[in-house]
Amino acid sequence: MEFCPKCGALLIQKKKNLGCPRCSYASKSSGKIRISEKINLEKKPEIAVIKKRTDVLPVVQAKCPECKHEEAYFWTVQTRAADEAETKFFKCTKCGHTRREYR
Repeated sequence: MEFCPKCGALLIQKKKNLGCPRCSYASKSSGKIRISEKINLEKKPEIAVIKKRTDVLPVVQAKCPECKHEEAYFWTVQTRAADEAETKFFKCTKCGHTRREYR
């Protein structure tokens, strides 16, 4: 690789010699530029998806519509526009049924 002594740009192959793409500098050497790239096509190991741990979420009093248990994990997510209320999610601690509540 050669660089332009005037502006510092990488010299590219012109008709007979190397030249600068930014300014009018032309090198007196007639070196050839060879560019290559090696692509690794080996398969990468698959990523295992791990279920989210729910035991670190807060537990609140909420009745499950499926099993009628009285406790559920609780979290909120902003699912709509920023000026609208967030969506509350409840997951039963007994059966794992998940439901959402909009307000």
